[in-house]
Amino acid sequence: MDFFNIITILVVVSAAFAYINQRFVKLPYTIGAMVITIAMSIVLTITGWVNPELTNPLKDLIIQIDFSTVLLEVLLSFLLFAGALHTNFDQLNVQRAPILAFATFGVLLSTFLIGGVMYLLLPLLGLDIAFIHCLLFGALISPTDPIAVLGILKKVGVPKKLETKIVGESLFNDGVGVVVFLTIFAIAEAGIDQVTVGEIGMLLLEEVVGGIVLGLALGFGAFYLMKSIDDYSVEVLITLAIVMGGYLLALKLHFSGPLAVVVAGLIVGHDTVRDTSMSELTELYIDKFWETWDALLNGILFVLIGLEILVLPFEKSYMIAGLIAIPLILLARYIALGIPIMVYKKKLNFVPNTGLMMTWGGLRGGISIALALTLTQTMDRDPFLIITYIVVIFSIVVQGLTIGKVANKLVGEHMEEPSTGH
Repeated sequence: MDFFNIITILVVVSAAFAYINQRFVKLPYTIGAMVITIAMSIVLTITGWVNPELTNPLKDLIIQIDFSTVLLEVLLSFLLFAGALHTNFDQLNVQRAPILAFATFGVLLSTFLIGGVMYLLLPLLGLDIAFIHCLLFGALISPTDPIAVLGILKKVGVPKKLETKIVGESLFNDGVGVVVFLTIFAIAEAGIDQVTVGEIGMLLLEEVVGGIVLGLALGFGAFYLMKSIDDYSVEVLITLAIVMGGYLLALKLHFSGPLAVVVAGLIVGHDTVRDTSMSELTELYIDKFWETWDALLNGILFVLIGLEILVLPFEKSYMIAGLIAIPLILLARYIALGIPIMVYKKKLNFVPNTGLMMTWGGLRGGISIALALTLTQTMDRDPFLIITYIVVIFSIVVQGLTIGKVANKLVGEHMEEPSTGH
């Protein structure tokens, strides 16, 4: 089946599920898409047990889709830019120090905590896995997913200071998490004895600093181009070009594409840039264009996540490991966030129970699954893929559905009116 047919099927299924959710289920868009797709996958799985011929064509279709490439090289740049475009830059600037600490120190500490615990735990379940491969799992599951987080928090009404920390951390720890994962992946492929500490440091520096610098260039480049004209259709095309062209350029230069598009999105979405480079009509069209893309690609992403269930190698030990991993990962996140919170708590007057709320509100999503799918069989791909799926499904469905209740209980008196949109 060719690319156009695959995309057509995904768009049609996404639209159908979005309608079902909006008309009948009425859950937040991200959660609704996931729940409906999982329900459909379970029905199809049971159908396949009864009559495999009915589901084999669908399984063949799913196998043809390179989920990891689709997300990391196609969907991710659009989704991150759309999220950054509507992030409150002023609040982000005020909270920049803790957000930077969460997205760097927090991700690294969480990677090693999760990797170490899984290395000790998995042999008890009969899974003998190398430490470097456990670190790979720690790296891919540590970043929280802005794609999953953004839409839900807008409807909950958590305090702006807290929302900014959760969303800002998610936008940046995604890019940092991918860099950490790729670094450990390179070490695992080459062998730990073949890589020096200096080489690891240079790789991290090149990816992170290069991505940020490229993002600044893209953002300010878009600003100057849009400032020199007044045509909403051309200006929308400019934003589209910096996302697609910028991400491609980042890949060619071995910079972090996610960090580049996040930084570019934050600049283009900044109030000063909007006021000086866009007319009201242009601003309206750019916002609506990216909101539409965000909805469409979110739908495709979570349909893909659900459909992949049909071809996963489920085994009892993998599933048990996944269930045990859920509380361990939450605990590791709480510890990793706790240190920066202690450092900055007095200076920035954090909302009460910030650590608990950020732990529960830090959802895992498609990025973790995409990274797990890039693992090779020699890196214990199958067990980590199942564990990742279980954690992600729990995160989006259980944590996502209860964020409002948890927020009311933990920071109730500081709650604000929920937003109905961007």
